Amino acid sequence: MWIRIIIQPLVSALIGLRSAVKDFREGRPSFCWSLIADKASRRALLIEGWKEITKVFVVAVSIDVVYQLAVLHWIYPLQTLIVASILALLPYVVIRGFANWIVGLWYSGRTKSRTFPVSRKPV
Repeated sequence: MWIRIIIQPLVSALIGLRSAVKDFREGRPSFCWSLIADKASRRALLIEGWKEITKVFVVAVSIDVVYQLAVLHWIYPLQTLIVASILALLPYVVIRGFANWIVGLWYSGRTKSRTFPVSRKPV
C-alpha cells in the first residue's frame, strides 16, 4: 500500500497550493506566518484550513484503516491519527505557507519586468 504515502501528501499539497494562490489574490499574508504572528485571527485561520483539508484527512484515515486491516489484521486508532496527520495535514500547512510566498515573488517579478515603450506608458 505504498500508494497512500504518495497520494495523500500529493492531494493535500495540491489543496494547499490552491489555497495559497487564493490567499495571495485576496491579499492575505502567508498562512504559516499568520498562524504564528496573528493571535486575533488564528482561530479563524485554523477553522478555514480545517474546512479545506477535512475531506483529505477523512480519506487519509480511511486508507490507513483499510491498510491496517489488510496488513496488520487489526486497527490501531492512535497510529491511524498520527499517520493521517503526517500524510495529510503537514503537507497542507507547509505547501500553503511556502506557496503563498513563492506566488508573491513570481507575481512581483512579473510586474517589475514589464517595460512599456515611451509612447505607450500607462498614465
